Amino acid sequence: MSEYEQYLYGFIDMVIQQGASDLHLAAGRLPVLRIDGNLVRVTKSRILNPQDMENIVSVILDEKHREILEKNRAVDASFSYQDHARFRVNAYYQFNNLAVAMRYIPLSTSTVEELRLPSQVRVFTEYKQGLVLVVGPAGNGKSTTMSSLLEEINGHRQEHIITIEDPIEHVFMPKAAVIDQREIGQDTRGFAEALREVLRQDPDIIMVGEIRDAETVITAMTAAETGHLVFGTLSTNSAAQSINRIINLFPGDQQQQIRFNLALTLAGIISMRLLPCLQGGRLPATEILLANKAIRHMIRTNKIHEIDMVIETGIEEGMIPMNRSLVQLIRSGEVAADVAKQYVSDQVQFDALMKTL
Repeated sequence: MSEYEQYLYGFIDMVIQQGASDLHLAAGRLPVLRIDGNLVRVTKSRILNPQDMENIVSVILDEKHREILEKNRAVDASFSYQDHARFRVNAYYQFNNLAVAMRYIPLSTSTVEELRLPSQVRVFTEYKQGLVLVVGPAGNGKSTTMSSLLEEINGHRQEHIITIEDPIEHVFMPKAAVIDQREIGQDTRGFAEALREVLRQDPDIIMVGEIRDAETVITAMTAAETGHLVFGTLSTNSAAQSINRIINLFPGDQQQQIRFNLALTLAGIISMRLLPCLQGGRLPATEILLANKAIRHMIRTNKIHEIDMVIETGIEEGMIPMNRSLVQLIRSGEVAADVAKQYVSDQVQFDALMKTL
C-alpha cells in the first residue's frame, strides 16, 4: 500500500468512525468532514499541497476518469474502499489545483424504518406503473431513500429492475428481483439515451439517478405511460415546486401538453429535508404527495399553487404535508423548534398546527 493510499484511507476511516456524510479535500486547506450537516475541519491533519492532491486523485481515479478530468476539468466517479465503504466522487479543479468531494455511501442499504421515513412511502413499492419522484436539495437523502424503496421491492417482487446512475452508488444484490445497474459514461452515454435503450431491455422498474433535462422527462413519462414503474430524483424543495420545474423545462408552446402527460403518468412525490437532531444525527422531515384525481386536475389546469391545500386535505389517503412532519419532529422532542422553523413553507399554517397537534 502506497503512502497516499494510507493517507486517503485514514481520512475514509475518519468518515466512517465519525458518521460523516462527506469528505472534502483540496490544495491549500485542511481536510473537511461534513457531520450532521455541519462542516468540520480536521485540525489534526496538515494543510494539503498541490502534490498531495495529485497523488490522492491518482489513488481515487482510474486512467479513463483521469483523462476526462483533464479534458473537462471535472469528473464524476465512484470509489470503493476495500470492503468497507463506497463513495460518490467529484474531482475538479479550483485555482488550477485539484480538489475532491466524496459522498459516503454505506455498503448496506438502510430500510424505511432505519431511515425513519413514514410508513406511507411503502405504497410506492406496490405500484405497477407510474412516475415516482424523490425530491429535495442536494445532500438531503434522495438517493438513500430511493435505494431503500428499490431494496424493498427487491425483497418481495419478481421484477426486472434497471438503474441508470451517474455514478452507481448503492450496489444491489438480487433477491426476488433481477437487477441491472448502468453507469453514465461507462455503460451508456447519457440519461435520456439510456432510458431509450432501457425500453428495449424488458424492464419492469426503472430508476433514473437524476432527471436533468426535457429529453429525460419525456422518455421517463413515456416509460411510465407504457406500463413501467419509474423512480427519479429532482433537486427541488417541495412537491409543487417539482411539478413546476418539470413543466418549465419545456418551451411555452409545449407546456400544456406536458401538463397533460404529467397528470397522466405521475404517481407520487416524496419531498425530503434532513434536520439536525438535538441528540446528534439527522432526521427526515417528509412531504408525501399521492397523485389522486384532485392533484391530476391541478396539474392539467395549471393550478399548481393549490396543490399544498390538496396535500393538507389528503392526510387520510396517506399524504403528508411538510409542515405537519416538522411539527411532529418538534413534538417528539427530537428537533428544536427554531431549527424546524427554517424549513416551514406556510408560517400561518405551521403556527396553527403547533397549537393543535
